[in-house]
Amino acid sequence: MSYQSINSVDAEQLLANNEAVLIDVREPAEHRQANITQAHLKPLSNLNLDGIDTANKKVIIHCQKGMRGQKACQTLVEQHPDTAFYNLEGGIIAWETAGMAINKTKSAFLPLDRQVQLTIGTGVLTGVILSQTINPNFIWLSGFFGAGMMFAGISGFCGLGRLMAIMPWNK
Repeated sequence: MSYQSINSVDAEQLLANNEAVLIDVREPAEHRQANITQAHLKPLSNLNLDGIDTANKKVIIHCQKGMRGQKACQTLVEQHPDTAFYNLEGGIIAWETAGMAINKTKSAFLPLDRQVQLTIGTGVLTGVILSQTINPNFIWLSGFFGAGMMFAGISGFCGLGRLMAIMPWNK
């Protein structure tokens, strides 16, 4: 069995009728910043269904924008082929845009995707500045970050994002 996509309105209806469970596959720091009340936190970096009653229920997976939700669905379908999995289209951002309730807290930390963008931007800028002021070979630093972005875009795997997710401030 494969997974399907589901929009926020239909997902909320399934949850309200107790026909589904909702799993948040974002990292704990992201979940603390904004979350859907019914969501069980099961980060993609340590994904499992332990402790969640999925008997006779659909399982709706959500993340920030939908991409990690797709990866989680693919993984879970392989592990639990008899369970119906749904990926929430557009993630928690689409949920909030549709007017559904979320819990938000003020946090000193940036969301994971912005941490990655900030790190890559800093690396590229540092490589350019150092190559112009100290040694032209520092341009390879910018190339390294550029190649990493290309690989992430092509493969859907961002090693820097995975590394940032396990940092202590993101736990």
